[in-house]
Amino acid sequence: MPPSLVDLSMLHTLKPNPGSRRTRKKVARGNSGGGGTTAGRGTKGQHARSGKGYRFGFEGGQVPLIRRQPKLGGFTHPRRKDFEPLNLDVLEEELDAGSYDPAALRMKRILRTGNRVKLLSRGTVTKKFVLSVHAASAKAKEAVEKAGGSVTFID
Repeated sequence: MPPSLVDLSMLHTLKPNPGSRRTRKKVARGNSGGGGTTAGRGTKGQHARSGKGYRFGFEGGQVPLIRRQPKLGGFTHPRRKDFEPLNLDVLEEELDAGSYDPAALRMKRILRTGNRVKLLSRGTVTKKFVLSVHAASAKAKEAVEKAGGSVTFID
């Protein structure tokens, strides 16, 4: 074999790094062994007894976390309507003046979800926008109309 391959260790010669493996301390083998009498369990008490384990989640008699939580989830109204907010400053920064509906706004990646759209009044608008949205705040509608645009509502 070439000398470079001889230096490589083979599987049968592998050993763990020095100090990486320690032998287990043998307890309850008498006081001369260093682990006699109580065998490292302290004196008396629940942890000193045999079979000392207790179930997962046991909190010493306190009402456990799992029992303090509400039993059922919550309540979502069956006719709840979710809206995606659309603020005036986003319109001003991202779009040119023109006519937009939710489909056009999704194409421009202004809207991300398929939810209804609500126009909100954060920021100012100076361009003329003709918007079709599902809902709008009074201030937002007023600001768009003040800039020369209009807001129509989709049912």
